[in-house]
Amino acid sequence: MTTTPASAPVAPLSRIVFAIAAAILLLHLVTNGRYGFHRDELQFLSDAQHLDWGFVAYPPLTAFVEHISLGLFGLSLVGLRLFSVLFQAAAIVVTGLIARDLGGRQLAQATAALAVALSPLPLFQGTEFQYSSFDYVWWVLAAWFLVRLLRTENPRWWLAVGAALGLGLLTKYSIVFYIAGIIGALLLTSARRYFLNRWFWMGVALAMLIFLPNLLWLVRHHFISYDFLQHIHARDVGQGRADGFLRGQFLICANLFAAPLWIAGLIASFRSARYRMLAWMYLIPLALFFVGKGRAYYLAAAYPMLFAMGAVAGEQWVSRLSGIWRSAVAAIFFTGVTAVGLYACAIIVPLAPSGGLRDFALAHNGDLREEFGWETLVQTVAQVRDALPADQQAHLGIVVGNYGERGAVDLFGPAHHLPPAISGTNSGWLNSYPHPEPTTLIILGVSDEDREQQFTGCRLAAQIPYPSDQNNEEAKFNSRIFVCGPPRLPWPQLWKIALSFG
Repeated sequence: MTTTPASAPVAPLSRIVFAIAAAILLLHLVTNGRYGFHRDELQFLSDAQHLDWGFVAYPPLTAFVEHISLGLFGLSLVGLRLFSVLFQAAAIVVTGLIARDLGGRQLAQATAALAVALSPLPLFQGTEFQYSSFDYVWWVLAAWFLVRLLRTENPRWWLAVGAALGLGLLTKYSIVFYIAGIIGALLLTSARRYFLNRWFWMGVALAMLIFLPNLLWLVRHHFISYDFLQHIHARDVGQGRADGFLRGQFLICANLFAAPLWIAGLIASFRSARYRMLAWMYLIPLALFFVGKGRAYYLAAAYPMLFAMGAVAGEQWVSRLSGIWRSAVAAIFFTGVTAVGLYACAIIVPLAPSGGLRDFALAHNGDLREEFGWETLVQTVAQVRDALPADQQAHLGIVVGNYGERGAVDLFGPAHHLPPAISGTNSGWLNSYPHPEPTTLIILGVSDEDREQQFTGCRLAAQIPYPSDQNNEEAKFNSRIFVCGPPRLPWPQLWKIALSFG
Protein backbone atom coordinates (compact mmCIF):
# COMPACT_ATOMS: atom_id res chain seq x y z
CA MET A 1 0.00 0.00 0.00
CA THR A 2 1.19 3.48 -0.88
CA THR A 3 0.38 6.10 1.72
CA THR A 4 0.34 9.84 1.41
CA PRO A 5 3.75 11.46 2.09
CA ALA A 6 3.80 13.73 5.11
CA SER A 7 4.22 16.81 2.97
CA ALA A 8 1.61 15.90 0.33
CA PRO A 9 -1.75 17.68 0.41
CA VAL A 10 -4.77 15.52 1.23
CA ALA A 11 -7.91 15.26 -0.85
CA PRO A 12 -10.98 17.21 0.25
CA LEU A 13 -13.52 15.30 2.29
CA SER A 14 -16.12 13.83 -0.03
CA ARG A 15 -19.68 15.11 0.12
CA ILE A 16 -20.77 11.49 -0.09
CA VAL A 17 -19.45 10.97 3.45
CA PHE A 18 -21.72 13.73 4.72
CA ALA A 19 -24.61 12.27 2.73
CA ILE A 20 -24.12 8.85 4.34
CA ALA A 21 -23.95 10.41 7.82
CA ALA A 22 -27.05 12.49 7.11
CA ALA A 23 -28.95 9.42 5.90
CA ILE A 24 -28.16 7.52 9.10
CA LEU A 25 -29.08 10.55 11.20
CA LEU A 26 -32.42 10.84 9.39
CA LEU A 27 -33.10 7.11 9.74
CA HIS A 28 -32.76 7.30 13.52
CA LEU A 29 -34.69 10.56 13.88
CA VAL A 30 -37.62 9.03 12.00
CA THR A 31 -37.66 5.72 13.90
CA ASN A 32 -36.40 6.46 17.42
CA GLY A 33 -39.83 7.40 18.75
CA ARG A 34 -41.48 4.12 17.78
CA TYR A 35 -41.36 2.07 20.98
CA GLY A 36 -40.23 3.12 24.47
CA PHE A 37 -37.21 3.54 26.73
CA HIS A 38 -34.81 0.64 27.21
CA ARG A 39 -34.12 -0.37 30.82
CA ASP A 40 -30.50 0.86 30.48
CA GLU A 41 -31.74 4.25 29.29
CA LEU A 42 -33.99 4.47 32.34
CA GLN A 43 -30.95 3.95 34.56
CA PHE A 44 -29.09 6.79 32.87
CA LEU A 45 -32.11 9.08 33.15
CA SER A 46 -32.59 8.25 36.82
CA ASP A 47 -28.92 8.95 37.52
CA ALA A 48 -29.16 12.14 35.46
CA GLN A 49 -31.43 13.50 38.20
CA HIS A 50 -28.65 13.02 40.77
CA LEU A 51 -25.59 14.42 39.01
CA ASP A 52 -22.24 13.51 40.49
CA TRP A 53 -18.68 12.95 39.27
CA GLY A 54 -19.31 9.23 39.11
CA PHE A 55 -21.88 6.47 39.37
CA VAL A 56 -21.54 2.88 40.49
CA ALA A 57 -21.98 1.40 37.01
CA TYR A 58 -20.15 3.97 34.87
CA PRO A 59 -18.35 7.32 34.76
CA PRO A 60 -20.38 10.56 34.76
CA LEU A 61 -20.42 11.84 31.17
CA THR A 62 -23.44 9.93 29.79
CA ALA A 63 -25.69 10.90 32.69
CA PHE A 64 -24.50 14.51 32.33
CA VAL A 65 -25.41 14.52 28.62
CA GLU A 66 -28.83 13.09 29.42
CA HIS A 67 -29.32 15.71 32.14
CA ILE A 68 -28.92 18.32 29.41
CA SER A 69 -31.25 16.37 27.12
CA LEU A 70 -33.91 16.15 29.83
CA GLY A 71 -33.76 19.91 30.26
CA LEU A 72 -34.07 20.49 26.52
CA PHE A 73 -36.55 17.82 25.46
CA GLY A 74 -38.27 16.41 28.54
CA LEU A 75 -39.27 12.75 28.18
CA SER A 76 -39.05 12.77 24.39
CA LEU A 77 -37.59 9.53 22.99
CA VAL A 78 -36.35 11.26 19.86
CA GLY A 79 -34.96 14.22 21.79
CA LEU A 80 -33.23 12.20 24.49
CA ARG A 81 -31.61 9.95 21.87
CA LEU A 82 -30.54 12.91 19.73
CA PHE A 83 -27.00 13.14 21.10
CA SER A 84 -26.43 9.43 20.47
CA VAL A 85 -27.58 9.91 16.88
CA LEU A 86 -25.33 12.94 16.40
CA PHE A 87 -22.37 11.06 17.81
CA GLN A 88 -22.92 8.13 15.44
CA ALA A 89 -23.16 10.52 12.49
CA ALA A 90 -19.93 12.12 13.71
CA ALA A 91 -18.22 8.71 13.85
CA ILE A 92 -19.10 8.17 10.19
CA VAL A 93 -17.66 11.56 9.20
CA VAL A 94 -14.49 11.02 11.24
CA THR A 95 -14.03 7.64 9.55
CA GLY A 96 -14.09 9.47 6.23
CA LEU A 97 -11.52 11.90 7.60
CA ILE A 98 -9.24 9.03 8.63
CA ALA A 99 -9.44 7.61 5.11
CA ARG A 100 -8.72 11.05 3.69
CA ASP A 101 -5.65 11.57 5.89
CA LEU A 102 -4.37 8.11 4.98
CA GLY A 103 -4.35 9.23 1.35
CA GLY A 104 -7.82 8.12 0.29
CA ARG A 105 -9.87 10.00 -2.26
CA GLN A 106 -13.61 10.02 -2.81
CA LEU A 107 -14.05 6.26 -3.31
CA ALA A 108 -12.00 5.31 -0.24
CA GLN A 109 -13.70 7.88 1.96
CA ALA A 110 -17.21 6.83 0.90
CA THR A 111 -16.37 3.13 1.20
CA ALA A 112 -15.05 3.45 4.75
CA ALA A 113 -17.95 5.66 5.82
CA LEU A 114 -20.56 3.29 4.38
CA ALA A 115 -18.93 0.25 5.99
CA VAL A 116 -19.17 1.92 9.41
CA ALA A 117 -22.67 3.29 8.82
CA LEU A 118 -24.06 -0.15 7.93
CA SER A 119 -22.30 -2.18 10.63
CA PRO A 120 -24.60 -3.68 13.29
CA LEU A 121 -23.06 -2.16 16.43
CA PRO A 122 -22.92 1.45 15.14
CA LEU A 123 -26.51 1.08 13.90
CA PHE A 124 -27.56 -0.04 17.36
CA GLN A 125 -25.71 2.84 19.03
CA GLY A 126 -28.03 5.31 17.33
CA THR A 127 -31.22 3.60 18.54
CA GLU A 128 -30.56 4.25 22.24
CA PHE A 129 -28.46 6.46 24.45
CA GLN A 130 -25.86 4.27 26.11
CA TYR A 131 -22.37 5.02 27.34
CA SER A 132 -21.15 2.85 24.46
CA SER A 133 -22.81 5.29 22.02
CA PHE A 134 -20.48 8.07 23.17
CA ASP A 135 -17.49 5.85 23.95
CA TYR A 136 -17.43 4.73 20.29
CA VAL A 137 -16.69 8.25 19.08
CA TRP A 138 -13.78 8.82 21.48
CA TRP A 139 -12.03 5.71 20.12
CA VAL A 140 -12.56 6.86 16.54
CA LEU A 141 -11.45 10.42 17.27
CA ALA A 142 -8.30 9.21 19.02
CA ALA A 143 -7.49 7.07 15.98
CA TRP A 144 -7.96 10.05 13.65
CA PHE A 145 -5.77 12.28 15.81
CA LEU A 146 -3.06 9.60 15.85
CA VAL A 147 -3.24 9.28 12.06
CA ARG A 148 -2.84 13.06 11.82
CA LEU A 149 0.12 12.87 14.18
CA LEU A 150 1.79 10.08 12.23
CA ARG A 151 1.15 11.74 8.87
CA THR A 152 2.33 15.22 9.82
CA GLU A 153 4.86 14.17 12.49
CA ASN A 154 3.56 17.09 14.53
CA PRO A 155 3.71 15.99 18.18
CA ARG A 156 1.18 18.62 19.25
CA TRP A 157 -1.50 16.16 18.13
CA TRP A 158 -0.82 14.31 21.40
CA LEU A 159 -2.91 16.99 23.11
CA ALA A 160 -5.90 16.07 20.95
CA VAL A 161 -5.29 12.36 21.57
CA GLY A 162 -5.12 13.03 25.31
CA ALA A 163 -8.37 15.01 25.25
CA ALA A 164 -10.19 12.22 23.40
CA LEU A 165 -8.90 9.53 25.77
CA GLY A 166 -9.67 11.66 28.82
CA LEU A 167 -13.25 12.10 27.68
CA GLY A 168 -13.32 8.37 26.97
CA LEU A 169 -12.33 7.67 30.57
CA LEU A 170 -15.24 9.86 31.69
CA THR A 171 -17.54 7.77 29.50
CA LYS A 172 -16.65 4.07 29.77
CA TYR A 173 -13.79 2.43 31.64
CA SER A 174 -13.14 -0.20 28.96
CA ILE A 175 -11.22 2.44 26.98
CA VAL A 176 -8.24 1.50 29.18
CA PHE A 177 -7.81 -1.50 26.86
CA TYR A 178 -7.53 0.87 23.91
CA ILE A 179 -5.04 2.96 25.85
CA ALA A 180 -3.06 -0.23 26.47
CA GLY A 181 -3.16 -0.80 22.72
CA ILE A 182 -1.79 2.67 22.04
CA ILE A 183 1.02 2.29 24.59
CA GLY A 184 1.87 -1.15 23.24
CA ALA A 185 1.79 0.16 19.67
CA LEU A 186 4.26 2.88 20.59
CA LEU A 187 6.62 0.37 22.17
CA LEU A 188 6.45 -1.99 19.18
CA THR A 189 6.99 0.58 16.42
CA SER A 190 9.32 3.41 15.55
CA ALA A 191 6.80 5.78 17.14
CA ARG A 192 8.40 4.87 20.47
CA ARG A 193 10.46 8.00 19.96
CA TYR A 194 7.48 9.99 21.21
CA PHE A 195 8.06 8.70 24.73
CA LEU A 196 10.87 11.27 24.85
CA ASN A 197 8.72 14.10 23.53
CA ARG A 198 7.22 16.60 25.94
CA TRP A 199 4.00 16.83 23.90
CA PHE A 200 3.31 13.15 24.54
CA TRP A 201 3.52 13.70 28.28
CA MET A 202 1.44 16.85 28.03
CA GLY A 203 -1.22 14.72 26.30
CA VAL A 204 -1.00 12.18 29.12
CA ALA A 205 -1.35 14.98 31.67
CA LEU A 206 -4.37 16.41 29.86
CA ALA A 207 -6.09 13.01 29.79
CA MET A 208 -5.49 12.56 33.51
CA LEU A 209 -6.66 16.11 34.27
CA ILE A 210 -9.95 15.44 32.45
CA PHE A 211 -10.35 12.12 34.26
CA LEU A 212 -9.29 13.47 37.66
CA PRO A 213 -12.76 14.40 39.03
CA ASN A 214 -14.01 10.85 38.43
CA LEU A 215 -10.81 9.39 39.85
CA LEU A 216 -11.30 11.39 43.05
CA TRP A 217 -14.92 10.19 43.18
CA LEU A 218 -13.71 6.59 42.86
CA VAL A 219 -11.22 7.08 45.68
CA ARG A 220 -13.90 8.66 47.87
CA HIS A 221 -16.24 5.71 47.20
CA HIS A 222 -13.56 3.03 47.72
CA PHE A 223 -13.47 2.14 44.00
CA ILE A 224 -16.99 0.78 44.11
CA SER A 225 -17.11 0.80 40.30
CA TYR A 226 -14.27 -1.74 40.23
CA ASP A 227 -16.34 -4.04 42.45
CA PHE A 228 -19.27 -3.52 40.10
CA LEU A 229 -17.20 -4.35 37.01
CA GLN A 230 -15.83 -7.50 38.64
CA HIS A 231 -19.36 -8.65 39.47
CA ILE A 232 -20.74 -7.89 36.02
CA HIS A 233 -17.83 -9.61 34.29
CA ALA A 234 -18.30 -12.76 36.40
CA ARG A 235 -22.03 -12.66 35.61
CA ASP A 236 -21.43 -12.24 31.88
CA VAL A 237 -18.95 -15.12 31.77
CA GLY A 238 -21.26 -17.31 33.86
CA GLN A 239 -24.24 -16.61 31.63
CA GLY A 240 -22.27 -17.18 28.43
CA ARG A 241 -22.44 -13.56 27.30
CA ALA A 242 -18.72 -13.61 26.54
CA ASP A 243 -19.00 -16.67 24.30
CA GLY A 244 -18.42 -16.26 20.58
CA PHE A 245 -16.07 -13.31 20.96
CA LEU A 246 -14.24 -13.89 17.66
CA ARG A 247 -17.45 -14.65 15.80
CA GLY A 248 -18.90 -11.42 17.10
CA GLN A 249 -16.10 -9.43 15.49
CA PHE A 250 -17.57 -10.39 12.13
CA LEU A 251 -21.28 -10.45 12.95
CA ILE A 252 -21.69 -7.62 15.50
CA CYS A 253 -18.78 -5.20 15.38
CA ALA A 254 -18.53 -4.83 11.61
CA ASN A 255 -20.59 -5.38 8.48
CA LEU A 256 -19.99 -9.03 7.53
CA PHE A 257 -19.66 -8.36 3.81
CA ALA A 258 -17.06 -5.68 4.55
CA ALA A 259 -14.83 -8.11 6.49
CA PRO A 260 -12.28 -8.26 3.62
CA LEU A 261 -12.04 -4.47 3.91
CA TRP A 262 -10.99 -4.33 7.55
CA ILE A 263 -8.77 -7.39 7.17
CA ALA A 264 -7.05 -5.63 4.26
CA GLY A 265 -6.74 -2.58 6.50
CA LEU A 266 -5.05 -4.62 9.19
CA ILE A 267 -2.59 -6.09 6.69
CA ALA A 268 -1.93 -2.72 5.07
CA SER A 269 -1.27 -1.18 8.49
CA PHE A 270 1.36 -3.80 9.21
CA ARG A 271 2.98 -3.20 5.86
CA SER A 272 3.14 0.56 6.40
CA ALA A 273 6.16 1.74 8.37
CA ARG A 274 4.39 4.99 9.20
CA TYR A 275 0.99 3.59 10.22
CA ARG A 276 1.97 0.25 11.76
CA MET A 277 0.73 1.59 15.08
CA LEU A 278 -2.85 1.14 13.89
CA ALA A 279 -2.42 -2.62 13.56
CA TRP A 280 -1.15 -2.97 17.13
CA MET A 281 -3.85 -0.59 18.40
CA TYR A 282 -6.31 -3.20 17.17
CA LEU A 283 -4.49 -6.44 17.95
CA ILE A 284 -3.51 -5.66 21.54
CA PRO A 285 -7.06 -4.86 22.74
CA LEU A 286 -8.30 -7.84 20.70
CA ALA A 287 -5.94 -10.16 22.56
CA LEU A 288 -6.71 -8.61 25.95
CA PHE A 289 -10.46 -8.90 25.47
CA PHE A 290 -10.16 -12.44 24.13
CA VAL A 291 -7.99 -13.68 26.98
CA GLY A 292 -9.99 -11.74 29.56
CA LYS A 293 -13.33 -13.03 28.16
CA GLY A 294 -14.71 -9.64 27.21
CA ARG A 295 -17.96 -9.32 25.29
CA ALA A 296 -17.73 -9.15 21.51
CA TYR A 297 -18.97 -5.58 21.12
CA TYR A 298 -16.26 -4.11 23.37
CA LEU A 299 -13.88 -3.85 20.39
CA ALA A 300 -16.35 -2.42 17.86
CA ALA A 301 -14.88 1.10 17.92
CA ALA A 302 -11.49 -0.19 16.69
CA TYR A 303 -12.88 -1.11 13.27
CA PRO A 304 -13.41 2.34 11.68
CA MET A 305 -9.65 2.95 11.47
CA LEU A 306 -9.19 -0.47 9.83
CA PHE A 307 -12.06 0.19 7.43
CA ALA A 308 -10.38 3.47 6.49
CA MET A 309 -6.99 1.88 5.90
CA GLY A 310 -8.56 -0.99 3.97
CA ALA A 311 -10.57 1.42 1.84
CA VAL A 312 -7.43 3.33 0.88
CA ALA A 313 -5.67 0.09 -0.05
CA GLY A 314 -8.75 -1.05 -1.95
CA GLU A 315 -9.00 2.22 -3.85
CA GLN A 316 -5.40 1.86 -4.97
CA TRP A 317 -5.99 -1.75 -6.04
CA VAL A 318 -9.22 -0.98 -7.91
CA SER A 319 -7.54 1.89 -9.76
CA ARG A 320 -5.26 -0.64 -11.45
CA LEU A 321 -8.19 -2.65 -12.85
CA SER A 322 -9.74 -2.11 -16.25
CA GLY A 323 -12.96 -0.12 -16.42
CA ILE A 324 -15.40 -3.03 -16.57
CA TRP A 325 -13.70 -4.91 -13.73
CA ARG A 326 -13.50 -1.77 -11.64
CA SER A 327 -17.26 -1.24 -12.04
CA ALA A 328 -18.01 -4.90 -11.31
CA VAL A 329 -15.96 -4.96 -8.09
CA ALA A 330 -17.54 -1.73 -6.88
CA ALA A 331 -21.05 -2.95 -7.70
CA ILE A 332 -20.56 -6.29 -5.93
CA PHE A 333 -19.01 -4.67 -2.85
CA PHE A 334 -21.55 -1.89 -2.38
CA THR A 335 -24.49 -4.21 -3.11
CA GLY A 336 -23.26 -6.75 -0.57
CA VAL A 337 -22.52 -4.18 2.16
CA THR A 338 -25.91 -2.54 1.61
CA ALA A 339 -27.76 -5.87 1.69
CA VAL A 340 -26.12 -6.88 4.98
CA GLY A 341 -26.77 -3.40 6.36
CA LEU A 342 -30.45 -3.52 5.42
CA TYR A 343 -30.81 -6.92 7.10
CA ALA A 344 -29.14 -5.51 10.23
CA CYS A 345 -31.49 -2.52 10.12
CA ALA A 346 -34.51 -4.82 10.00
CA ILE A 347 -33.34 -6.43 13.25
CA ILE A 348 -31.85 -3.47 15.09
CA VAL A 349 -33.80 -0.37 14.07
CA PRO A 350 -37.51 -0.03 14.97
CA LEU A 351 -38.48 0.47 11.33
CA ALA A 352 -42.18 -0.33 11.71
CA PRO A 353 -44.62 0.44 14.53
CA SER A 354 -46.65 -2.68 13.73
CA GLY A 355 -46.93 -5.58 11.32
CA GLY A 356 -44.57 -8.29 10.15
CA LEU A 357 -41.44 -6.13 10.11
CA ARG A 358 -42.03 -5.16 13.73
CA ASP A 359 -42.66 -8.78 14.70
CA PHE A 360 -39.45 -9.83 12.93
CA ALA A 361 -37.41 -7.23 14.83
CA LEU A 362 -38.90 -8.13 18.21
CA ALA A 363 -38.35 -11.85 17.59
CA HIS A 364 -34.65 -11.32 16.89
CA ASN A 365 -33.76 -8.37 19.13
CA GLY A 366 -33.97 -8.71 22.89
CA ASP A 367 -33.01 -5.06 23.40
CA LEU A 368 -36.09 -3.86 21.51
CA ARG A 369 -38.29 -6.14 23.63
CA GLU A 370 -36.95 -4.39 26.74
CA GLU A 371 -38.48 -1.10 25.55
CA PHE A 372 -42.05 -2.14 26.34
CA GLY A 373 -44.18 -2.07 29.47
CA TRP A 374 -42.53 0.53 31.69
CA GLU A 375 -45.43 2.98 31.77
CA THR A 376 -47.84 0.09 32.39
CA LEU A 377 -45.70 -0.86 35.38
CA VAL A 378 -45.87 2.63 36.85
CA GLN A 379 -49.61 2.95 36.21
CA THR A 380 -50.21 -0.32 38.07
CA VAL A 381 -48.05 0.83 41.00
CA ALA A 382 -50.15 4.01 41.14
CA GLN A 383 -53.34 1.96 41.19
CA VAL A 384 -51.99 -0.12 44.09
CA ARG A 385 -51.11 3.10 45.93
CA ASP A 386 -54.59 4.52 45.34
CA ALA A 387 -56.18 1.41 46.86
CA LEU A 388 -54.31 1.86 50.15
CA PRO A 389 -55.83 3.64 53.18
CA ALA A 390 -54.90 7.29 53.51
CA ASP A 391 -52.65 6.72 56.56
CA GLN A 392 -50.62 4.14 54.64
CA GLN A 393 -50.36 6.39 51.58
CA ALA A 394 -48.97 9.11 53.83
CA HIS A 395 -45.98 6.95 54.84
CA LEU A 396 -45.38 5.10 51.59
CA GLY A 397 -42.19 3.91 49.91
CA ILE A 398 -41.69 2.03 46.64
CA VAL A 399 -38.97 -0.63 46.74
CA VAL A 400 -37.75 -1.96 43.39
CA GLY A 401 -35.33 -4.70 42.48
CA ASN A 402 -33.60 -3.47 39.34
CA TYR A 403 -32.47 -0.22 37.76
CA GLY A 404 -35.08 -0.34 34.99
CA GLU A 405 -37.87 -0.33 37.55
CA ARG A 406 -36.12 2.40 39.50
CA GLY A 407 -35.80 4.57 36.40
CA ALA A 408 -39.41 3.95 35.37
CA VAL A 409 -40.76 4.98 38.79
CA ASP A 410 -38.45 8.02 38.94
CA LEU A 411 -39.28 9.17 35.39
CA PHE A 412 -42.96 8.31 34.98
CA GLY A 413 -43.94 8.31 38.66
CA PRO A 414 -44.22 12.09 39.16
CA ALA A 415 -47.17 12.21 36.74
CA HIS A 416 -48.97 9.89 39.20
CA HIS A 417 -47.62 11.70 42.30
CA LEU A 418 -45.53 8.69 43.28
CA PRO A 419 -42.45 9.05 45.50
CA PRO A 420 -38.99 8.22 44.05
CA ALA A 421 -38.05 4.57 44.00
CA ILE A 422 -36.00 2.97 46.78
CA SER A 423 -33.34 0.75 45.24
CA GLY A 424 -30.18 -0.94 46.46
CA THR A 425 -29.02 -1.59 42.91
CA ASN A 426 -26.01 0.34 41.57
CA SER A 427 -26.22 4.09 42.28
CA GLY A 428 -29.68 3.70 43.77
CA TRP A 429 -27.87 2.41 46.84
CA LEU A 430 -25.78 5.58 47.05
CA ASN A 431 -28.97 7.65 47.01
CA SER A 432 -30.01 5.81 50.19
CA TYR A 433 -33.56 5.60 51.56
CA PRO A 434 -36.01 8.45 52.27
CA HIS A 435 -36.42 10.38 55.50
CA PRO A 436 -38.72 10.07 57.29
CA GLU A 437 -38.51 6.32 56.81
CA PRO A 438 -41.56 4.79 55.12
CA THR A 439 -43.61 2.20 57.01
CA THR A 440 -45.77 0.93 54.15
CA LEU A 441 -43.94 -0.41 51.12
CA ILE A 442 -44.99 -1.26 47.60
CA ILE A 443 -42.45 -3.85 46.42
CA LEU A 444 -41.73 -5.19 42.94
CA GLY A 445 -38.84 -6.94 41.23
CA VAL A 446 -37.53 -8.40 44.51
CA SER A 447 -37.14 -12.17 44.78
CA ASP A 448 -39.59 -14.05 46.99
CA GLU A 449 -36.77 -15.12 49.29
CA ASP A 450 -35.38 -11.61 49.79
CA ARG A 451 -38.82 -10.09 50.19
CA GLU A 452 -39.86 -12.51 52.94
CA GLN A 453 -36.51 -12.30 54.73
CA GLN A 454 -36.29 -8.53 54.70
CA PHE A 455 -39.86 -7.21 54.99
CA THR A 456 -42.91 -7.86 57.17
CA GLY A 457 -46.55 -8.54 56.42
CA CYS A 458 -46.27 -8.93 52.66
CA ARG A 459 -49.33 -9.61 50.50
CA LEU A 460 -49.83 -9.84 46.77
CA ALA A 461 -51.55 -6.63 45.66
CA ALA A 462 -51.58 -6.73 41.85
CA GLN A 463 -50.35 -8.40 38.70
CA ILE A 464 -49.05 -5.97 36.10
CA PRO A 465 -51.25 -6.46 33.00
CA TYR A 466 -48.51 -6.96 30.45
CA PRO A 467 -49.69 -8.18 27.04
CA SER A 468 -49.29 -11.91 26.54
CA ASP A 469 -46.75 -11.35 23.75
CA GLN A 470 -44.47 -9.07 25.81
CA ASN A 471 -41.59 -11.51 25.92
CA ASN A 472 -39.10 -9.59 28.08
CA GLU A 473 -37.55 -9.75 31.54
CA GLU A 474 -40.21 -7.76 33.37
CA ALA A 475 -43.11 -9.75 31.93
CA LYS A 476 -41.40 -13.06 32.62
CA PHE A 477 -40.04 -12.52 36.12
CA ASN A 478 -41.25 -9.27 37.71
CA SER A 479 -44.96 -8.85 37.01
CA ARG A 480 -46.19 -9.18 40.63
CA ILE A 481 -46.58 -6.23 42.98
CA PHE A 482 -46.67 -6.69 46.76
CA VAL A 483 -47.61 -4.43 49.65
CA CYS A 484 -45.52 -4.96 52.80
CA GLY A 485 -45.00 -3.44 56.19
CA PRO A 486 -41.68 -1.99 57.41
CA PRO A 487 -38.42 -3.95 57.06
CA ARG A 488 -37.48 -6.51 59.69
CA LEU A 489 -34.25 -4.60 60.38
CA PRO A 490 -33.99 -0.88 61.06
CA TRP A 491 -33.41 0.99 57.80
CA PRO A 492 -29.73 1.86 58.57
CA GLN A 493 -28.94 -1.82 59.19
CA LEU A 494 -30.93 -2.98 56.17
CA TRP A 495 -29.09 -0.54 53.94
CA LYS A 496 -25.70 -1.96 54.93
CA ILE A 497 -26.64 -5.24 53.24
CA ALA A 498 -28.86 -3.80 50.49
CA LEU A 499 -26.17 -3.06 47.86
CA SER A 500 -26.47 -5.14 44.71
CA PHE A 501 -25.01 -4.87 41.24
CA GLY A 502 -26.93 -5.26 38.03
